[in-house]
Amino acid sequence: MDLNALGVFCFLDGLTGAQTGAFVRKVERWGYGALWFAETTGRESFSFASYLLSQTERLVVATGIAVVYAYEPIATMNASRTLGELFDARFLLGLGVSNSRGNTRRGIPYDKPYTFMRAYLEKMRAAPYAAPAPQHEPPIVLAGMMPKMLQLAATATHGTHTYFTTREQIARIRTAIGPKPWLCAELGVILESDAAKARAAARRYMQVYLSVDHYVKRLREIAFGDEDFVNGGSDRLVDALIAWGSETTIRDRIAAYTKAGASHVCILPLHPEGGMVPDERAVAALAPRQ
Repeated sequence: MDLNALGVFCFLDGLTGAQTGAFVRKVERWGYGALWFAETTGRESFSFASYLLSQTERLVVATGIAVVYAYEPIATMNASRTLGELFDARFLLGLGVSNSRGNTRRGIPYDKPYTFMRAYLEKMRAAPYAAPAPQHEPPIVLAGMMPKMLQLAATATHGTHTYFTTREQIARIRTAIGPKPWLCAELGVILESDAAKARAAARRYMQVYLSVDHYVKRLREIAFGDEDFVNGGSDRLVDALIAWGSETTIRDRIAAYTKAGASHVCILPLHPEGGMVPDERAVAALAPRQ
């Protein structure tokens, strides 16, 4: 699977099915290598991935992430194998545990994430499968920033998928996992050069994650303090997490994440007016192929 090209990470539940099909076809036409989509409380990951794959010919479609507590390991493994057989080398399985608040909203548990994930992967590997096997087993990456989960990602899967991270955190993760595992890094971007407008949009997006303990804990580890987490985040925190400005400025940030150790970067195109529907202007402007 080739993940050298820039990817796109999106929240797609605000679009109709037909709109998502049109959007993913544009993403492929514009030369992106992968489309990652988030699982919230909307569409189910594997059936939706099947639809998106059916709308494209070359694009890798990746779950970013499928929440493991919501699926039995055999269901996850065999859904992945099914997509791997039907769409050879184009499905990437991103797995994660989400967080306690998110899982409460979903009505599913959240308990001992590392222990659960380690056992989950073992059960996946042992899952029987009587249909024709895919030519290429779909790769797996884990979302995780804590040391034990990162080591599990590095040793038991192809690597890790990061979210809501700074360049410094990317460099630290690369050091932690070593040179070989994949490091697929999401980067929020806002194509807006007005600082006040861009930062306001960024804060509306960031407020959800600044209410989650483990995101804040990780940011404290790289010298952000109490003053950075009030009023939606300090300018310093906003600018560290979100690439905003001109096309050139954002491309420089993408390159900085690659230099820091990301093997694949996927942009989250946030709209300057707010909301989670992807900003197609940004996707078009930053496209690998115009």
